[in-house]
Amino acid sequence: MKELEKIYSPSEIEKKWYKHWEESKYFAATMDEGKESYSIMIPPPNVTGILHMGHILNNSIQDTLIRYKRMSGFNTLWMPGMDHAGIATQNKVEKKLAEEGLKKEDLGREKFIEETWRWKEKHGGIITSQLRKLGASLDWDRERFTMDEGLSKAVRDIFVKLYNDGLIYQGEYMVNWCPRCGTALADDEVEFEDQAGGFWHIKYPIKDTDEYLIVATTRPETMLGDVAIAVHPDDERYKKFVGKKAILPLVGREIEIIADKYVDMEFGTGALKITPAHDPNDFAIGNKFNLPIINVFTNDAKIIEGYGKYSGLDRFEARKVIGEDLKEQGYLVKFEPYSHNVGTCYRCHTAIEPRVSNQWFVKMKPLAEKALEVVRNGEVKIMPKRWEKVYYNWLENIRDWCISRQIWWGHRIPAWYGPDKKIFVAHTEEEAYAQAKEFYGKEVVLEQEKDVLDTWFSSALWPFSTLGWPEKTKELEMFYPTSTLVTGADILFFWVARMIMFGEYTQGDKPFHNVYLHGIVRDEIGRKMSKSLGNSPDPLDLIEKYGADAIRFTMLYNTSQGQDVHFSEKLLEMGRNFANKIWNVSRFVIMNLDGFDVTKVDKSKLKYELVDKWIFSRLNETSRNVAIELDKFQLDEAAKSVYEFLRGDFCDWYVELAKIRLYNSEDEDSKTTAQYVLWTILEAGMRLLHPFMPFLTEEIWQIIKTSGETVMLEKYPVCDDKLVDENVDKAFEYIQEIVSSLRNIRAEAGISPAKFAKVVIKTSNENELNIIKENYKFITKLCNLEEIVYGKDIEKPTQSGFRVAKDSEVYMVLTGLLDIEAEVKKLEAQLEKVSKELEKINAKLSNEKFTSKAPAHILERDRRIQKEYQDKYDKILENIKELKG
Repeated sequence: MKELEKIYSPSEIEKKWYKHWEESKYFAATMDEGKESYSIMIPPPNVTGILHMGHILNNSIQDTLIRYKRMSGFNTLWMPGMDHAGIATQNKVEKKLAEEGLKKEDLGREKFIEETWRWKEKHGGIITSQLRKLGASLDWDRERFTMDEGLSKAVRDIFVKLYNDGLIYQGEYMVNWCPRCGTALADDEVEFEDQAGGFWHIKYPIKDTDEYLIVATTRPETMLGDVAIAVHPDDERYKKFVGKKAILPLVGREIEIIADKYVDMEFGTGALKITPAHDPNDFAIGNKFNLPIINVFTNDAKIIEGYGKYSGLDRFEARKVIGEDLKEQGYLVKFEPYSHNVGTCYRCHTAIEPRVSNQWFVKMKPLAEKALEVVRNGEVKIMPKRWEKVYYNWLENIRDWCISRQIWWGHRIPAWYGPDKKIFVAHTEEEAYAQAKEFYGKEVVLEQEKDVLDTWFSSALWPFSTLGWPEKTKELEMFYPTSTLVTGADILFFWVARMIMFGEYTQGDKPFHNVYLHGIVRDEIGRKMSKSLGNSPDPLDLIEKYGADAIRFTMLYNTSQGQDVHFSEKLLEMGRNFANKIWNVSRFVIMNLDGFDVTKVDKSKLKYELVDKWIFSRLNETSRNVAIELDKFQLDEAAKSVYEFLRGDFCDWYVELAKIRLYNSEDEDSKTTAQYVLWTILEAGMRLLHPFMPFLTEEIWQIIKTSGETVMLEKYPVCDDKLVDENVDKAFEYIQEIVSSLRNIRAEAGISPAKFAKVVIKTSNENELNIIKENYKFITKLCNLEEIVYGKDIEKPTQSGFRVAKDSEVYMVLTGLLDIEAEVKKLEAQLEKVSKELEKINAKLSNEKFTSKAPAHILERDRRIQKEYQDKYDKILENIKELKG
């Protein structure tokens, strides 16, 4: 049997095995109709993306689940792919062009799209190579891209179907506009930030009088587009002005004074300027009163031509200049600071502009009904369950989705305009021309819609478009609905809800059974990770330093369902130490299996001791627990169960006890039994651990295997209930308590583990006496004992350390192991010191003046200190009594 290297080097092992796995097609989905299917669609990372700690967590969860199900005999598909990320990718290419002194308009649409495809081929997909370093067992031969021809066809098909069903429409409406990206945004793509601003109180003169109304606004730059002033009809202050005209300051335009109950009499001055082109509420009032819409901004939020010195100014510069002019010309009554919520673009964080423009929308309420129903009736389970309430609230109050974007990179909307602007929506240009010819009765020239679809539109088709829809494929039949979606709660609305809507709409079925929403990876003090804060480590550096297995295991171990992860690099030491422990113990086991052939063992000659039965019981109990925990998406609990079994039960207990039989046994059958159990547990342990730490387990399993190609295709351990024995567990637990008690006595008395000791165990429990008798050699060897005297009616030895184990009194005779007199003196000196500190803290806490005035956290701290000193005092006193006998 080949030996493991002395030092575990994850980097070399990981490169070797991933290459082998991928070349051997082990990740490929099986299509066996006799098996159950299990599928996960990767949340497609942006083509511009690079690996961050959130990806590490997300993909570690997915890979653990898919490896577990693959080993459990399912047809498994983990679908890889990338999103074209319309705005983000276009921004990247525009920046590249800017470095060359060019704008996208210099290239024109077609050339720019060609340039973007070239950028995608050269720079896109870095993240997929990085996912390989993590060990992600994705079926790479099926990798998809949201602008592949097959997926593009799916986009066109659903657009046409939605349009024909009256669920897509076009119209002039108020939308969110990003001046930086130059496009409309959906409502849920707007993030709100609290920003410092102000209230400008401005005089609006009443026509042909000396009177005026004072209007308060946070945006004086938009007043250039004012068309009215609105007041509440019941507001006695302003009733006399309703129906009159006001003069717009700086511009001189006459504007109407209207009454509407929308106006809040208590807010500001109770008089509201109405700018339908630049505020959604004003837009609604404008429609109600049939007011004109006067837009004053260009696409990039500069003042349009026709406004004198203001034209060409950026909106924020215009705000400043207009504010100064209002003051200079006597229109500004006062300015007061005011903090308010400002909508920003979720991509570039530029303040958005409400803007009236011609856009395409999806009617969401009809689609939302079914999406609500499938979660309410349990067809789709969202975990953690608390997110269901948030999901319901959003869908019950859903607004129509603006799906058109004024950029070039993306799925161009499949709509064509005739000479009279009639719209023809079709799957192809040829089909549109055929429709137009039938409508006009002659050949006409059509112009395709320039806008592209929101990136999330094609992403919403991901669970079925990747499986070949709109074609009827075997993959669609076998893997849809998919089993599990693993994603962050931050895209519950952007993506998850829309996939459910579109899945039900096109397939008549949900897109997945389970939605597992994990938390955000934050730094150790709870801040979101970002480059600007310098708290976002490069995962590739961490993989190089600690190994992918260590990072995967650490992230899973520390991720409670739905809770944010507070990450620090120090956490990774646990994963690395665990990997090193497994490596070193496996190396020891393999060295002691030299010349041993498990296939030739005569099982009738095996002599099972209590410890052998116990480790088999624990293996099966752990296998049962891990399966339950993984099926419940409790990955942290599953990781802990595996850790406690392998690190604790196997490495710390079984292997240590096996050494006694390997090195000291004259009974060859006993030695063979220990070797057989070591091999059996190590082999099963590698299968148990594999979904969490794939590289390490493959390396070890390949050395000890008797057959098979790869551990990832072996059977995942299944609990054999006959081997789970509660009596065996309790019996061995009793031995563990004895051993731990004796070790603690040694540690507290400062006695070297190398010194032989005599132990007395007194118990009237017959079962405990039998356990000691049958495991005498193991306890004595493990605890380095001269002898154990045990029985019912044994006198307590003088000058001894004492502990309790179950019903037994456990004594270690200290005479001869240490200088009793010197030890007592040392302890008495410690006792005196602790006693003084205890007196001080007791006096402090007995002082009513102090306790009545001290802050709660100070009192809590001092009471904790008091308890620590009291515990220490009691312990030292107990030790002195034991030594004095």
